[in-house]
Amino acid sequence: MAIDLNWERYRTFLAVLTEGSLSGAARALGITQPTAGRHVAALEATFGQTLFTRSPSGLLPTEAALALRGHAEALRSAAAAFERAAASHGAGVRGTVRISASDVIAVEVLPPMLAQLRRDHPGLVIELVPTDRIQDVLNREADIAVRMAPPAQDALVARRIGEIDVALYARDDYLARNGTPSSTDELAHHALIGFDTVTPFIRSAGRGMPLWKRDAFALRTDSNLAQLAMIRAGYGIGFCQNRLAQRDARLVRVLPDGPAMKLETWVVMHEDLRASPRCRAVFDALATGLRTYAEGAAD
Repeated sequence: MAIDLNWERYRTFLAVLTEGSLSGAARALGITQPTAGRHVAALEATFGQTLFTRSPSGLLPTEAALALRGHAEALRSAAAAFERAAASHGAGVRGTVRISASDVIAVEVLPPMLAQLRRDHPGLVIELVPTDRIQDVLNREADIAVRMAPPAQDALVARRIGEIDVALYARDDYLARNGTPSSTDELAHHALIGFDTVTPFIRSAGRGMPLWKRDAFALRTDSNLAQLAMIRAGYGIGFCQNRLAQRDARLVRVLPDGPAMKLETWVVMHEDLRASPRCRAVFDALATGLRTYAEGAAD
């Protein structure tokens, strides 16, 4: 039996497995929900098997879907390798691409990805804008943006990367000097590192954490990068991305069952740049690299 290896269908199949719904897969891939539904239906017709069943919590994979997962992931890897090889030999992946990302992501997470991009595409020039302000992609303040919130504008190509876990951390010698809190109430007796200016995001993230108020902080700064540096220096306790903390053997998670956040992460660009080889190459590389980072795979 000849099988139609339409990669878009398998890409959607993997996205539904990951997101647990057609709507989630559509958001992650930057396509419409009906298109995602058609892709899955076409695969089911091709194989003559049901791949997903509906449940109150979303779409559940059948045994057939789980059996196909590894093969679909192999196709994804092969397709990515093919695209990288084709792009690296083409004349189109050259020129300047301007990327906007939060200061922590720009400084701590993106450099290895951008270095690999440069190796793959020596004609590429990157402009990196570390900022916690949402850059206007529609007005070309940036070609590509990494955002910690779903895009609200139309005319954008958006890919949902996943969620980056954030929790409380302190350096081991700070805890040795001051003790390790065993409850959120005990945080009041510690040097807390936090924000200076209250923003809508801060208000939303602080719900359920009554102690996480500006007046409670022993150090206040609106720079997340500065907060991270102070945690690493042993100043006190603050929020840090789990993946970054895992890179530093001296950082210890405080209250493992206590306050934590998930940063929903997206990569976006203007839809007019979809046909630009250099922007497409950077967009896809960032989406792949950030997904690996968010999922906690080894560096």
